[in-house]
Amino acid sequence: QVQLVESGGGLVQPGGSLRLSCVASGSIARIQSMGWYRQTPGKQREFVAKITSDGTTTYTDSVKDRFTVSRDDAKNMVVLQMNSLKPEDTAVYYCSAGLTKFGVTSYTIYGGQGTQVTVSS
Repeated sequence: QVQLVESGGGLVQPGGSLRLSCVASGSIARIQSMGWYRQTPGKQREFVAKITSDGTTTYTDSVKDRFTVSRDDAKNMVVLQMNSLKPEDTAVYYCSAGLTKFGVTSYTIYGGQGTQVTVSS
């Protein structure tokens, strides 16, 4: 079984920073892509950022120049550094990983349980 566990959420004032981390564990052969989504009540989950195995990063327009996604393959970890946070960044943030497991050829996307980020004064 594969598990993704997020950490680092919390309450921060507008203009502040937070660092989210997500660690994947289990029988993982290779992680091709890791990233973050977010969701607010009554809205669909939206893409935030991702990083592929070759280090290519992609961001949604609303977080460009404020958020940075990075990964540590030795730890099966993805990090989202969030700066200049705004109230509209308030959401539950979910980690995702697209990976292959040992002994399995198919590519599967796994998700975490989410961590709350609240930006408020």
